[in-house]
Amino acid sequence: MDSSVGHSFVEVNGVRLHVAEQGRGPLVVLLHGFPECWYSWRHQFGPLAAAGYRVVAVDQRGYARSDQPGDVGVYSLLHLAGDVIGLIHALGEESAVVVGHDWGAPVAWTTALLRPDVVRGVAGLSVPPVPRGPEAPLPALRSLLGDGFYQLYFQEPGVADAELVRDPASTFRRFLVGASGDNPQNEEPRPWVVPAGSTAVDTMPEPKELPGWLTEEDVATFVREYSAHGDRAFTGGLNWYRNIDRNWELLAPFDGRRIEVPALYVAGDRDLVRSFPQMAQLVASLDTVLPRLHRSVTLPGCGHWTQQERPDEVNAELLDFLATLQA
Repeated sequence: MDSSVGHSFVEVNGVRLHVAEQGRGPLVVLLHGFPECWYSWRHQFGPLAAAGYRVVAVDQRGYARSDQPGDVGVYSLLHLAGDVIGLIHALGEESAVVVGHDWGAPVAWTTALLRPDVVRGVAGLSVPPVPRGPEAPLPALRSLLGDGFYQLYFQEPGVADAELVRDPASTFRRFLVGASGDNPQNEEPRPWVVPAGSTAVDTMPEPKELPGWLTEEDVATFVREYSAHGDRAFTGGLNWYRNIDRNWELLAPFDGRRIEVPALYVAGDRDLVRSFPQMAQLVASLDTVLPRLHRSVTLPGCGHWTQQERPDEVNAELLDFLATLQA
């Protein structure tokens, strides 16, 4: 990886956030998902910086080198969007393009929804913008997929936390390979359900070998980045899931509002997110939520870890999108 990536900390909304940065020019903020960190964007720094952008990937609150507040309630989408706005201003900028993957995508979409005056453009990888439904999400998901659906499984404090931290290297290998396009089981992706009596880790076997896009050094880096929080290494990220229904309550005032800034959506056809209830219809009608949608891109054979599995394609799409925002 390019050694010119610099590291620093900023204080935002009472939380100390770690940022990795490269390049000069218009600001592009990269938001990771679960269980990830700034390093998930390792393949984007160089190409975007070389094209004339200031690229900043942040460890979001609760993750890796950033602070992990103890109160579960401060991991709502309003807090997380507030962190993005605070970060942009702390970096001395008035606006930015915001790009998110996995959980980072809802943060990016929400930030663009609430602050179109600050977000010049928004891109989401894997997770599209999901309009607010008529009922809280978790009870609806329970009725459709049962108590074992992973978002429900993650609700009990301490359970998944202890399970994932027991052997972090194995956890990262299992998750990164298991949810990737290289796992033959994802040729027809299915919702991730943890059977009764099993664990989330058990549902993804230890891989016999790593795919070409992932090295043991990559795994070791994720483990090292997560080590600061010890036995609570995964708790901050899991707390995001524990606010799903609360997010539905807090975003009620914005029900029906569209995201009015230029937008890009990229996802793999083997991504488990594409198997969620009603997701196919949602992706097919993105322009109703994103009236300024630039492109909706499906990457054949790609799984959940979009920018890690297919960096060249993702970089090309991002650069094409960013070029339309230059004027």
